[in-house]
Amino acid sequence: MPVKTFLAITVFISLLLVAWKNDKTRIPTTSNKDKWTTLFNGKDIKDWFVKIQHHEVGDNFGNTFRVEDGLLKVRYDQYDHFNEQFGHLYYKKPFSYYHLKFQYRFVEEWRKDAPSYTILNSGVMYHSQDPRTMPKEQDWPISIEMQLLGGLDDGKPRPTGNMCSPGTHIVYEGKLDTRHCINSSSKTYRGDQWVNAELIVLGDSLITHIINGDTVMKYSHPQIGGEVVNRFDPAQKQDGKPLKEGYIAFQSEGQPIDFRNIQLKVLSH
Repeated sequence: MPVKTFLAITVFISLLLVAWKNDKTRIPTTSNKDKWTTLFNGKDIKDWFVKIQHHEVGDNFGNTFRVEDGLLKVRYDQYDHFNEQFGHLYYKKPFSYYHLKFQYRFVEEWRKDAPSYTILNSGVMYHSQDPRTMPKEQDWPISIEMQLLGGLDDGKPRPTGNMCSPGTHIVYEGKLDTRHCINSSSKTYRGDQWVNAELIVLGDSLITHIINGDTVMKYSHPQIGGEVVNRFDPAQKQDGKPLKEGYIAFQSEGQPIDFRNIQLKVLSH
């Protein structure tokens, strides 16, 4: 091979290697992307804050949200009357693109003075408004809910991992769907067994619900709109506004429930 040709090939290969190296440095590493963050430490709720209807932000009335035996517990044994004191426990900062996973189980007896629809019923709110923007008497945060249900004694199917929309709408099966709740395709889970739940949120794009490893629901384009939320600040309810981020909150509405292994992975976009 002529020397000039050899030198030209060597230079060409060197340039390719430099280009490859430079391009490689622009690819983000997977160490952060694959990192799960524990939101609930099993010891306290110092990274969380409470908002319960009829009470100011930060007032954990009746010790509703408590930590015992490494579990996040929702209880009502210190209530004289339920009095529609719907509550939520919010993580301290908002998220946009993420994968949330946790376990839950329904336990003990439902409060009989709570609304009947709350029996074996709880949920996790996401893309929620900041609770500090909620008036004292607002019942639900403007948000999307991954609804959690347990099977009843009537033996009828009662899926979990459903979607509910207090003060919001979604796009489901290709069109704007204004129903307050839409059932998932999950199985019915009865008793006090632990159930694995996952929520994958891609900003105001695709949302996926997963129960015990099965994808049970997909929808997209969460946005402000609709009813159900009451006594809100009108400045917070801008109908049609896309919900691109917000707070994550675990619910209390009359049914005792336990949560554990609450973890979150931030996703790149």
